[in-house]
Amino acid sequence: MFKALSNPHRLALFERLVRCCTPGTVCSTEVALRHTVGELGKGLDIAPSTLSHHLKELHRAGLVQMQRNGRQIECWVAPATLKRLASLFASE
Repeated sequence: MFKALSNPHRLALFERLVRCCTPGTVCSTEVALRHTVGELGKGLDIAPSTLSHHLKELHRAGLVQMQRNGRQIECWVAPATLKRLASLFASE
């Protein structure tokens, strides 16, 4: 899991997916926000094939869920994944 996040581009993609609301507002993790691959790649200045590779690595690590919806591929972080990560950091 952490190996997948060690790459700066994958970390940036994961951070985009987990940001569900603006600072200072309440965010429900029960509803996973979905973004298309094209939306995630905006502003990253990487080739589409590289973007696809990074998303597949995040998916293999169990950090990102993916689903084809017509011509689009939607990506999201499952709330259970966020809870699992939070529990790792909360452990003493």
